[in-house]
Amino acid sequence: MRDNRSLGKAGIRAVLAAGSAIYLLGCGQYRDNWAERGEENRPPVYDATYRAAGGSEETDGAEKSDGREEPDAGKKAGGARESAGGEAPWKAERLPYLVDLWSPGRLMVDARQAGGGFCQALPAGNGTPGILVPAEFARQQLGISVLEYEDSRILLQQGETTVRLRTGDRRMWDTLGAGQTDSAPERRDGKLYIPLEAVCRGFGYTADRVPGSQKISLADAGIHKKRSLPSAYDYRTVGRDTRVRNQGDYGTCWSFASLTALETAMRPWGREEFSADHMSLRNSFSLNQKEGGEYTMSMAYLLGWQGPVLEEEDPYGDGFSPEELTPAIHVQEIQILPFRDFEAVKKAVFLYGGVQSSLYTSITGHRSRSVYYNAEQSAYCYEGDSGPNHDVVIVGWDDEYPGSNFPQEPAGDGAFLCVSSWGEEFGDGGYFYVSYYDSNIGKNGLVYTGFESTDRYDRIYQSDMCGWVGQVGYGTQKAYGANVYQTVQSETLEAAGFYATKENTSYRIFLVRHVQESGNFQDRELVAEGSVEYSGFYTIPLKKPVKLEEGERFAVVLEIHSPGAIHPLAVEYQADDATADAYIGDGEGYISFDGKTWASLEEQYQCNLCLKGYTTAEDVQ
Repeated sequence: MRDNRSLGKAGIRAVLAAGSAIYLLGCGQYRDNWAERGEENRPPVYDATYRAAGGSEETDGAEKSDGREEPDAGKKAGGARESAGGEAPWKAERLPYLVDLWSPGRLMVDARQAGGGFCQALPAGNGTPGILVPAEFARQQLGISVLEYEDSRILLQQGETTVRLRTGDRRMWDTLGAGQTDSAPERRDGKLYIPLEAVCRGFGYTADRVPGSQKISLADAGIHKKRSLPSAYDYRTVGRDTRVRNQGDYGTCWSFASLTALETAMRPWGREEFSADHMSLRNSFSLNQKEGGEYTMSMAYLLGWQGPVLEEEDPYGDGFSPEELTPAIHVQEIQILPFRDFEAVKKAVFLYGGVQSSLYTSITGHRSRSVYYNAEQSAYCYEGDSGPNHDVVIVGWDDEYPGSNFPQEPAGDGAFLCVSSWGEEFGDGGYFYVSYYDSNIGKNGLVYTGFESTDRYDRIYQSDMCGWVGQVGYGTQKAYGANVYQTVQSETLEAAGFYATKENTSYRIFLVRHVQESGNFQDRELVAEGSVEYSGFYTIPLKKPVKLEEGERFAVVLEIHSPGAIHPLAVEYQADDATADAYIGDGEGYISFDGKTWASLEEQYQCNLCLKGYTTAEDVQ
């Protein structure tokens, strides 16, 4: 906004008109080019922007990872074992019998000395004295890949180290052989928990109780020298691959890439296949399947709970999508990786699943050829100035992939393994390598890091069905936004969701009960706060769920601080042909410079704030 903190309707219309260009390239990739211009050239207010693999009857995932099969039950080795360095990283006498930790408070694990954060741990079940930690703790705080298979096998990987477990089984297998832990992995409330002992013994951590507290401190024992990512990785070797599909003559690569990346994030536990037909026909945008799309469209569709629906309910290619289909899952978090941060891309693939990214290519199908593509080696590299026009999914990498395999040899070796939507006849069964030196690979990268069953939340309160179309702010990296909603019945507010438009965004979320006067949010309660590393969409659980009355007007208030941003709040508005049908009259949103004086986004700026609320209810009507 301008220095006087306001912008009249004439000014806002001029800004909207300036940002209304639509770019349809090649495969129909609809996208803006503001990311190329830099922050200083952006408009003053708006910025566009389960089944296991192979099953239990054949080797897959866990067996393929290093070629060894699990030892049988007769090869158990109890107790803590010596590591290669002569020390037992897990000190068995320190933790398993600290039964006083279970009551009266919560048991916490502090992994800051190991480069991580905190988590709430649980006592093991069945009367055993072990300690269980969420699988997400191992993944997010320690960088350990956790893969769960439908036949109860669990594969943990970090660097060159692997550990195998089974749900309900106290045995573990690692690089030193077979052993036994004090507790077994188990599922509670739909989440996987693994023995802290297995994490420590398998990956070389020590665990000590913090005196006078209900806290355990985790530290690196210095035994495993390599915790970094492997030099090469192929997600097919651990059962995360999906069926390679063919978009045909339609400009639907964006939908296939989004859904493929989402499907891989659910592998190997889930084997669902989602409908690209529904995503490309039943979204809130004004483009048909021939005109293409881009990743913010798929984000809006998924985060608005418009989908995904199963492929069997809406098969691809018939130009018809049934009404009233319901999502198979609810997507709650999508992270956008930093610009061409290849380490972040690799980490995301290793820990979460495929990363949706983009290329420039003249290839339109398996019969197409290009001077930038070596069909014999399934190797592609474009080093020109053209922007991206096709979406693919990064599913692995090889740091030593020869540069000589590309038609025009790049400056060095290394390539990402990608899968496209051109069918299995293209490349190596649908897969091909893209050089690290390609001009567009990794410029944008989406990873689907959060999804829930459809019964986790009963309702979503929102007004931004087109999602993150642009941004608003006051020329500074901090701003306040608020959305007012009215409950359908007696409900419990469980979480709020918003877009972080920049990396390293910090936030505070407030709740205002019984809103009477529009724009009066002074009597607000802090219900959540924190920070996120990457841009993207995040669902934040409240510190404590809040019960709301039937018909109650409530406001979700967001205070956001995004370093480097000048317009930190994401909004929906009618920016171009694609968003021409965005409905601005379905919300009550506000923006503020200081959290005290508020302006109506709909009335003054003709946009909806991207700020959602999630509730549960006993009987949904």
